[in-house]
Amino acid sequence: MKNRIVILAGGKGTRLRPYTASFPKPLVPVGDLPILEILISQLANQGFTRFTIALGHLSGLIRAYIAQRKSQFENLDIDFVDEDEPTGTAGSLANIDGLDETFLVMNGDVLTDMDFTALVREHDQSDASLTIAAHKQEVKIDLGVLEANGSCVLENYVEKPTLDYEVSMGVYAYSPSVLKHVPKGEYLDFPTLVQNLMAAGETVRLHRNSAFWLDIGRPDDYALAQELMEKDPQKFGMVANV
Repeated sequence: MKNRIVILAGGKGTRLRPYTASFPKPLVPVGDLPILEILISQLANQGFTRFTIALGHLSGLIRAYIAQRKSQFENLDIDFVDEDEPTGTAGSLANIDGLDETFLVMNGDVLTDMDFTALVREHDQSDASLTIAAHKQEVKIDLGVLEANGSCVLENYVEKPTLDYEVSMGVYAYSPSVLKHVPKGEYLDFPTLVQNLMAAGETVRLHRNSAFWLDIGRPDDYALAQELMEKDPQKFGMVANV
């Protein structure tokens, strides 16, 4: 598949310390493989072949790992973009040349069984400049919630409610036109980019899906990922050799 994949692999992974004290978060193992290889393998299995890995923290270790696994990735086109100073989860895109058609951007710590090709297809068929893969997340409040009016008169009491939110999965489809909102050499995080796009009248859409999803950067999700991978190593659409 011609669509390019940009994997954001420059974060320090502070939420996963001490695992990330000596190696970057994308190389944290899930089962027998680092999350980065699992992600690349999934995408390759769905037909994607061109990858750019945006590096920062401990970049040399990621380069060395990809080089060491050269035979595993021999059918793929993988290149790297290094940052001397962090430019944010959106600002790094300004350093990547050749993003002249729809491309996917994703965090290097995503574990999901989603259909990435469906995201590209839905984006291309819409009027969106940016499409965000969305996951329905339940948040349990382990407290009694009080609902009162301005005079402090209680109107409702809800014991331990469960709230539903649509949250970003850390996977995005971009149209090249978004890049004019990403100034080179300036720090720009993804939430700020989204707000800037909406303020400029650009259309930002959600890709609603029922895929399983974990954020490996969260310790609880990381522990669950290890458990699931041990039970079913093929759960996340990996292949033996890409």
